[in-house]
Amino acid sequence: MAKHSKTMPARGLRVADQIQRDLAEILAYDLKDPRVGMVTVTEVQITPDYAHAKVFFTMLKDSKEAVKNTVEGLGAASGYIRGQLGKRLHIHTLPQLHFVYDSSTSRGMEMSLLIDKANAVRAADAEPDAPKDADAE
Repeated sequence: MAKHSKTMPARGLRVADQIQRDLAEILAYDLKDPRVGMVTVTEVQITPDYAHAKVFFTMLKDSKEAVKNTVEGLGAASGYIRGQLGKRLHIHTLPQLHFVYDSSTSRGMEMSLLIDKANAVRAADAEPDAPKDADAE
């Protein structure tokens, strides 16, 4: 399940999680738009009145052009996606879907690479000292 804000009631969390699961299936199996490729729904945030849902997604290709095309494709197909969601989810108000690219995974990978580089430099700096310590024993 996705991490949500603490201010949302329990039912809102359950509805958001169900929307996330249903959207993942709809995007993977039902949507035929060529602009939308491999998309992973990472989180859904829903307003308390269920009128709007902010859908965060990630992609394997995270170039600016690919993200722009995917957001346009999802925006153009949001009516169809909402209709498919309405067939699966039976609530009084079906939310308008707003798709937002989630760059946290790509930023996390960049940070991980920087940490790995820093550790490699640190290990290389410490390496010449290690044999001297071994000789002293």
